[in-house]
Amino acid sequence: MSGERRVVVTGMGALSALGPDVASTWEGLVAGRSGIRTTQTFDPSRVDSRIAAEVPDFDPSAVIDRKDARRMDRYIQFGLVVTREALAQAGLPGRLEGSLAERTGVIMGSGLGGVTTLFDNVLVMAERGPDRISPFFIPMGIANVGSGQIAITFGAMGPNFATVSACATGAHAIGEAWETIRRGDADLMLAGGTEAAIHEAVVGGFSSMKALSTRNDEPTKASRPFDRDRDGFVIAEGAGVLVLEALESAVARGAEPLAELIGYGATADASHITLPAPGGAGAVRAGRRALEKAGISANEVDHVNAHATSTPEGDSAELLGLRTLLGDHAPDVAITANKSMLGHSLGAAGALESIATIQALRTGVVPPTINLEHPDEAAEGLDLTPLVAAKRTMSIALNNSFGFGGQNAALIFRRWAG
Repeated sequence: MSGERRVVVTGMGALSALGPDVASTWEGLVAGRSGIRTTQTFDPSRVDSRIAAEVPDFDPSAVIDRKDARRMDRYIQFGLVVTREALAQAGLPGRLEGSLAERTGVIMGSGLGGVTTLFDNVLVMAERGPDRISPFFIPMGIANVGSGQIAITFGAMGPNFATVSACATGAHAIGEAWETIRRGDADLMLAGGTEAAIHEAVVGGFSSMKALSTRNDEPTKASRPFDRDRDGFVIAEGAGVLVLEALESAVARGAEPLAELIGYGATADASHITLPAPGGAGAVRAGRRALEKAGISANEVDHVNAHATSTPEGDSAELLGLRTLLGDHAPDVAITANKSMLGHSLGAAGALESIATIQALRTGVVPPTINLEHPDEAAEGLDLTPLVAAKRTMSIALNNSFGFGGQNAALIFRRWAG
């Protein structure tokens, strides 16, 4: 590894269709339980895909008072709730002060930001005129305010911005936060992704692209990564955040590291706005860059948390890319696809899957890829952890995230052994 500062994870927060925190989300993943149901957020009768992985019974009142909540889009509320959980696990106060506040930054990304706020106010303008638009329309709707509100609420005064790279957003946020600490611009970073985009217009848009599954009569079986019967992804919502911390800071605070982030690679396909580069070439280059920064070889990777959205082209390209990246070692690596249960939470996916990756390293359990009943030919000889969780001895794990526009991010975590 290079001489830059070592960065560890000291806290995590999660919110998903499987539960309101890390523990419940992880329990659902290990159990192989799907969070996908018939859409409840809106009447889905007018769209082709009528299923989603929604966060059930969301109540932010423990973190946000009722008046403030009315002035925040759902995606912002998600981000604040998961950040509170992560701060608590890291042993950090609910409000940062002094030098700790000045040395703590936030990079919380969102692929779409406050889309419900956006569409609701566009309808108000169309029906009642622009003078009836809410004064909170802009601060509720723009994608960077989630990151800003975390700083305002918890007192983080260091570097603060939002990443926006579609489905790679959360992973890019974590990777860029890692780089921020390594170069000395912060000691702690709150990093991840949040998304609340289950809206009729968004689903209609993805449906018109033929990107979504239409297995409406079997919601829990609709997300089928690597299965030859897959027909598209299932939209989801949720949020995930990591407390990333310079190792010396964690030691000084007496905080217990959960894992170490040792590598990050980011590339562009420069190929197509929605389809992956042939053979997953961009993903391969991101993975190789992450390995190079980590100072390890591909033969040391024990586990891959795949991007695996359940789209025909995307899954096949990722498998080809993993074969190229891992070479002869590929059959020995435990691969899993969390989106088979979580659905695809767009900008939050890379963060939620990073949390699952860390939990896999900590527990020695790889969550299953459910619904993998008829594996794609491209999967032959690979261990995709079909249907049930598996116990594995693991030290190094790779988390893949890819976004529309050809944007790729690869994160490499190492199990913390003291």
